Amino acid sequence: MFTDPIADYLTRIRNASRAGHRVVEIPASNLKKEVTKILFDQGYILSYKFEEDKVQGTIKIALKYNKATKEPVIKKIQRISKPGLRKYAPSEEMPRVLNGLGIAIVSTSHGVMTSKQAKQENVGGEVLCYVY
Repeated sequence: MFTDPIADYLTRIRNASRAGHRVVEIPASNLKKEVTKILFDQGYILSYKFEEDKVQGTIKIALKYNKATKEPVIKKIQRISKPGLRKYAPSEEMPRVLNGLGIAIVSTSHGVMTSKQAKQENVGGEVLCYVY
């Protein structure tokens, strides 16, 4: 049993992209599915597929690489709020990642969204991770 499934999710994506893998399989949860949808909408992954098994299901993520340099699109994916030290931000103090070039994924009372969306909807929440 993992103590931090989100950190495991991010680590699997990080390791697969650094190793040059095309597809990575991750055990599914509702939070991981929402984070995957955000990564796809923001253009950090090529595609994703939710496969339902008997117990938990899996998420298959096709990673995205630069066509010219063959480098991964995700330069850094970093966990911010950890089980031992949760990080929360009100709507006025939502973090800006790389001066607006990256995204911060936030879990709010209105669902999982980017920090820009949370600021527009005027809701605060737990800052899950930074991606750039």
